[in-house]
Amino acid sequence: MPEPVIEIRGLVKRFGDQVVLDGVDLDVNPGETVVIMGGSGSGKTTMLRHMIGALVPDEGSVRVFGTDLCTVDDAGLDAVRKRFGILFQSGALFNSMTLAENVALPLQEHTQLDQSIIDIQVKIKLELVGLREHAAKYPAQISGGMKKRAGLARALSLDPALLFYDEPSAGLDPVTSAEIDQLIVDLSRKLGFTSVVVTHEMDSAFTVADRMAMFDKGRMLRVAPKAEFERLRALSREEAEKLPIDDQVIHQFIRGDPVGPITERKAATDYAEDLLGALERRPDSPSIQHTRSR
Repeated sequence: MPEPVIEIRGLVKRFGDQVVLDGVDLDVNPGETVVIMGGSGSGKTTMLRHMIGALVPDEGSVRVFGTDLCTVDDAGLDAVRKRFGILFQSGALFNSMTLAENVALPLQEHTQLDQSIIDIQVKIKLELVGLREHAAKYPAQISGGMKKRAGLARALSLDPALLFYDEPSAGLDPVTSAEIDQLIVDLSRKLGFTSVVVTHEMDSAFTVADRMAMFDKGRMLRVAPKAEFERLRALSREEAEKLPIDDQVIHQFIRGDPVGPITERKAATDYAEDLLGALERRPDSPSIQHTRSR
């Protein structure tokens, strides 16, 4: 079996006294799309930041393309990063640049290609996402969905073997969201790269995933093929109540049910105790720290 593109073992991350990731293991294999899902504060974004080398874990290891991101130097980290692309939640386009200039920038910064070749590559990437005729427009002149597609074209500019998507359908209307999901599926099939998608949008998750990973309060509840999550999703509430508690949490989340262990857990928090505890937990030191620091 080929070596995983991403291999995570025993990943632990703490911020102060709070354990955000608690002994997480995950493999992402070549050519597959893995969806990482979970509620707000579950740890999925922190997981993504470790996979791109923006954070160093307190315990465990993160290997991408066989390189341990926890021990690699800055030059080695830069070399790994040139092999993957990221679609940021907001698109993260430079507003002072046209779409073509945004897509060209990584090629200008990280290759020795002649500008005429870069121009051809930019047209190819914009055509892949259906934006070639909008190359001369600025981000302020296009819709939210078009910004996501332009961000995806830029993520593809260096022909990466691995793509990260951070909430790719967030803030989009249902039709545009479905278009972005289908674009992710089509590009994965055409270009054969590996994808990691972080989302809490279940329609999107079930559309694009080969495998799915469910987070809850820093723990990885389950990593399994999409079919296993579809089986859980199809169960009635009465059937789900007979399952182990972790499976009940997954069932409620992927169905979006208003009643279940997630909402019961929230309701169990004592309001007065929480308010008083907030004062006691006020940090003495600044909350901002260098992202690569331990």
